[in-house]
Amino acid sequence: MPVMGSKIRYFISLFLFFLKGYIKHLLFFHFLYKINERPINRVCMLSKSQIKLITRLKQKKYRLQYGFFVVEGIKTIKELLQSNITLHALYTTETFNIDAKDEILVSEIDLKRISFLTTPNTALAIFKIPEAKSIQTDKLIVALDAIRDPGNLGTIIRLCDWFGISDLVCSKETVDCFNPKVIQATMGSIARVNINYVNLEDFLRETDLPVFGAFMDGETIYTRTLPGKGVLVMGNEANGISENIEVLINEKVSIPRFGKLRETESLNVATATAILLSEFKRRN
Repeated sequence: MPVMGSKIRYFISLFLFFLKGYIKHLLFFHFLYKINERPINRVCMLSKSQIKLITRLKQKKYRLQYGFFVVEGIKTIKELLQSNITLHALYTTETFNIDAKDEILVSEIDLKRISFLTTPNTALAIFKIPEAKSIQTDKLIVALDAIRDPGNLGTIIRLCDWFGISDLVCSKETVDCFNPKVIQATMGSIARVNINYVNLEDFLRETDLPVFGAFMDGETIYTRTLPGKGVLVMGNEANGISENIEVLINEKVSIPRFGKLRETESLNVATATAILLSEFKRRN
């Protein structure tokens, strides 16, 4: 009996040994299956051609040639991902959990190589430049005459978004709205404002809408009647509205100075746009 008992214990221990090994193998293969079930996010090294393409997009001629523009910053990228603008590639040090073929994990060193910022964010995306839609003439339109500063244009785009201006018309001399600094200043509003670059003289000459222009010697915006639709023209930062555009303006409006000395030369064009749009919207 003792011999029989020892044999039973031996076979039980042997069985448990093999069962333990079998379970380990099952767990191992389950682990492999789970890994293969979804793609593994690996940090990729950017090629010279990728770096060259991205850095070229800082210049307008290459943005037009390739049809792409660069967006930096998680907030702005996420806003554009939720829009109708098509993503081409997303380079990031942290996963966004989007379609794996569009998301490329990169090192901080590589991100710094392609970034246009002094202190890079954790993500940089390339989007396709969308086609401009036709201009709606049944609402208030903002028109820009040779705005040069990217920060001013970006802020004006954001103001248009804030005040519900769906169409922004820019002269050919106005800075490109897909300039990286402009995109940065829009904080995502670039996706919600339709922007057209036109011959501004021809556009104003052909429109049936009343045309308002911001001037230092115009009628105060606070006392005159303002319609719900029309064109509001804002001029260049240094020179204001050019002479060839001025002759096409029906109504000159201004923002009065309330300071005691009234020596302030002028307002920043983006600040002036905010005040004027606020009045147009408040009245309508």
